[in-house]
Amino acid sequence: MEIKRDLYLQRIVDRMHNGMIKVITGIRRSGKSYLLFTIFKNYLISQNVPEDHIIAIELDMLENKRYRDPYVILDYIKSRITDEKDYYIFLDEVQLLEEFEEVLNSLLHIKNADIYVTGSNSKFLSKDIITEFRGRGDEIHVFPVSFKEYMDVFDGDKYEGWSSYVNFGGLPLTITMNTDEQRMEYLTGLFEETYIKDIIERNHIEKIQEINDLINILASGIGSLTNASKIEATFKSVIQSDISLNTIRSYIEYLKDAFIVSEANRYDVKGRKYIGTPLKYYFEDVGLRNARLGFRQTEETHIMENIIYNELRVRGFHVDVGVVMKRNRTKEGVQEKKQLEIDFVANKGSKRYYIQSAFSLPDDEKRMQEKASLINVGDSFKKIIIVKDIIKPWNDDDGILTMSIFDFLLNENSLDL
Repeated sequence: MEIKRDLYLQRIVDRMHNGMIKVITGIRRSGKSYLLFTIFKNYLISQNVPEDHIIAIELDMLENKRYRDPYVILDYIKSRITDEKDYYIFLDEVQLLEEFEEVLNSLLHIKNADIYVTGSNSKFLSKDIITEFRGRGDEIHVFPVSFKEYMDVFDGDKYEGWSSYVNFGGLPLTITMNTDEQRMEYLTGLFEETYIKDIIERNHIEKIQEINDLINILASGIGSLTNASKIEATFKSVIQSDISLNTIRSYIEYLKDAFIVSEANRYDVKGRKYIGTPLKYYFEDVGLRNARLGFRQTEETHIMENIIYNELRVRGFHVDVGVVMKRNRTKEGVQEKKQLEIDFVANKGSKRYYIQSAFSLPDDEKRMQEKASLINVGDSFKKIIIVKDIIKPWNDDDGILTMSIFDFLLNENSLDL
């Protein structure tokens, strides 16, 4: 079974021969190595690149251990380059290479070499890894499998696929497993034995219980406004822990650096400025989030919101939480301000979309509730409500487009319907 990652392949192809190190990042087990060593390699061969001009080294293999020495690997790569034609250098698990930043910068001086690297531990996955290459790194972030990619290989209809995806997410290996029990055990073990250990070891964390408690708090509150102060209050009142505010902030940064969670900041649409805290946190993979909570809190409403957020990021959007101020007058004639929330403000270049995630719209009251913030935006950018209900996309009299989650996820051009 091959999961096509055409979006990421195209992003790599678009960066070929740009004079920079192509750095493929992403959460562990998201398919980075397969993308580089199988999908992209096959693409190069299909473009008549000779196989001996593709220098691929998997540094986590025991037989390649000697190449973790910076001088050994540099000598080997240079010995393989025997003519003036283009060569493609693939280094997997590059964090295992001693002084890898210096090695990569040295490789940049080989004029006919195009360099691609990937890695899988927290140090390499840090979102600021590009700074290690002094502006000569070009990041390609690989997300877990999207719902559209999932359905390309799923044996069943989209409703069965959705039920599975909502529970077990999009880490590629889960798709190949035969039973839900296997998926649950795999995701639970992966979180405990891989992600958490990486973060603890990299950051020398001593309060292991506290970071586990923090992950549980964030997992339980996806899509809810929060901040470090609120989390601190939860620790004190519910967990009876005296963890400090600064420690909570540091732990959240560690989780972000490892791409376990990401945050959506609040943006004042009319004031055109960021508000600051509180903000929202979402998980890079909903299956991991569910595993963290023992698959006991799989509320489809919040998970659907998380999936929409991830899909927008997969498509290359910068995503914020929108805030719109509405002025009302009370019965007594007193003017009051009311703050309305837009789930997502998605920006990419000159494009902007305002998006509400509404699991269902059972009546006019609920529909007006979801529309209120969109109506009060006051600009001409497209406004969309995404629902779980099975409906055809339609525009109402206020110019607001309503579509089903399936149309949104399965049609890459859905935002422009």
